[in-house]
Amino acid sequence: MHKTIQTPTLEIAYLEAGPPDGTPVILLHGWPSDPHDWDGVVLPLAAAGCRVLTPWLRGYGPTRFLDPATPRSGQQAALGADLRDFMDALGISQAILGGYDWGGRAACVVAALWPERVRGLVSITGYNIQNIPASGQPAAALTEFRYWYQWYFNMERGRAGLRANRRDIARLLWRLWSPNWKFDDATFEQTAASFDNPDFVEVTIHSYRHRFANVPGDPALEDLETRLVAQPTINVPTIVPHGEADGVDPPGNSEHDARHFTVRYERRVVPVAGHFLARETPEAVIQAVNDLLA
Repeated sequence: MHKTIQTPTLEIAYLEAGPPDGTPVILLHGWPSDPHDWDGVVLPLAAAGCRVLTPWLRGYGPTRFLDPATPRSGQQAALGADLRDFMDALGISQAILGGYDWGGRAACVVAALWPERVRGLVSITGYNIQNIPASGQPAAALTEFRYWYQWYFNMERGRAGLRANRRDIARLLWRLWSPNWKFDDATFEQTAASFDNPDFVEVTIHSYRHRFANVPGDPALEDLETRLVAQPTINVPTIVPHGEADGVDPPGNSEHDARHFTVRYERRVVPVAGHFLARETPEAVIQAVNDLLA
C-alpha cells in the first residue's frame, strides 16, 4: 500500500521499505513508467538496512497537484524541486539518489544544486541535466530517428495521440528502448495504470516541448532553470550504469560525461540491458548503491 506526503505543490504518493532509521535511498522512475521500475532493487536494499523510497513523479499514478491553478509543468526544474521538497517533507537531510530518464534528471538536478543533500548518486545513462539553449542544434540522423516521439509531442496531433493511445505508445517504446527485455502483459499493465493520472498528458507534453524551448516554463521555477542553463557540475560521488542495448539513449552518449563530475565518478556499461535497466538487471543498481554506501 502506498503512502502520501504533501509538499508545497503536490501530494506525492510513494512506496517505502526497510527500517525507518536506515540510510535513505530514493529511487526515481522514468517516462513512461512508474515505481515498479525498482521492484527487483527495493527488497535487497531494504534487507541490507536501507530505507528505500520510490515515489510517483508528478503526472503519474496517485500523485496529485494540490492547486488546479499550478502549471502542469514537466520541466527539469520542476522534477528537481519536487524531489527536494519530497525530502524536506519527510525530514530527510541527505540520501543516496538513483534514477534514469525523468527520474535521473530529478536526481542530477538535486545533486548539482543542493549537493549537501546527496550522499551518493546512481545516475543511469549519465549526466541527465538538459542543455536547453543548445536544443535547437540538429543531431545525427539516427539520434533524430530515435527521438521521433519527442517531435510528435511537439505537435497538437501528438497531444491528441497521447491522450487517445497512451498505452500503445508506451508499450511500443518499451519494446524499442529495451529490445532484449521480454516483458509480459501483466508487467506492462501494472505500470500502465499510472498513466491514467489526470495530469499525465499535460505534464508529458510540457516536458517534451519545454526541453526544446517551444513553451515557457513555470514562472515560479525560472530561478532554478537559470541555474541549470550553466550545466552545473555534480560534486557528489556518482556511479553511472548504462545499458549496452539502450534503444533511445545508447551508451556512446555518456562516454564523455566525466567532465560534468568533480569527485568520485565511475561509468559501467551493462551488457544486454536496455533503457529500463533496473527492471532488466536490478543487480547492477543494487551493486552501485552498495558501492556508494561502502
